[in-house]
Amino acid sequence: MAAKAGKADGGKPPESVWVRPPRAKREQPTLTRDQIVDAALELLDAEGLDGLSMRRLGTRLNSGATTVYWHVANKDELLELALDRAMGEVCVPRPDAGGWRAAVAGYARDLRAMIHRHPWTVPLFGAQPMIGPNATRVLDEVIGAFDGAGLTGPDLDNAMSLIADYVIGAAGSEASWQGAHGAATGEDWMQTLGPYLAETAERHPRLTAHIREVWTRETADVVEQRFDYGLSCVLDGIAARLPG
Repeated sequence: MAAKAGKADGGKPPESVWVRPPRAKREQPTLTRDQIVDAALELLDAEGLDGLSMRRLGTRLNSGATTVYWHVANKDELLELALDRAMGEVCVPRPDAGGWRAAVAGYARDLRAMIHRHPWTVPLFGAQPMIGPNATRVLDEVIGAFDGAGLTGPDLDNAMSLIADYVIGAAGSEASWQGAHGAATGEDWMQTLGPYLAETAERHPRLTAHIREVWTRETADVVEQRFDYGLSCVLDGIAARLPG
């Protein structure tokens, strides 16, 4: 979940709210940064990234945008803070009798659950380095979750990135579907697609038969089994490359 490497051509240097020097306390308004982030999270959860603006945030807080800008220089900084707050909900188990694999799987499922609660986080991963207090706590605990796997340096970084990339991609797709189609079941879709599937059966008989087989099952069960299958494959791949 680190930022992508930038160009080495003298472009704009990276910026982050976490490295900007704090303002003098004597200048601080009564509105706190935590209050601002709380309100931003409410807007983001309700309306997504497009629903958040500095002006709307100021209105929600019954304060002018100038007060918000005292704490954050721009919307990007605000999103950094919001993403780190969301990462505070992620828990990483310590390796126990189940070893590194069970601990990493527990982290993956908890990260997925957080993304389902806050789907707006998906486009933000990789946009900024994860250096906030909650994100660094999570990443440090993920390193601990891999204890016993024997991975270090680039190999450990690749394994951590692989887990995060799989979860973000899978959970992001799941959240997008849920947001667009709500509680629609496979049976609902089969009723809608029935006439269309009848037309496509002659052209694509294998695909049509597959759709009918899968979509007659409970949608939630399909989604859970699909995620678990993918996670198992990812963990199998990491295990196959362990040293020794």
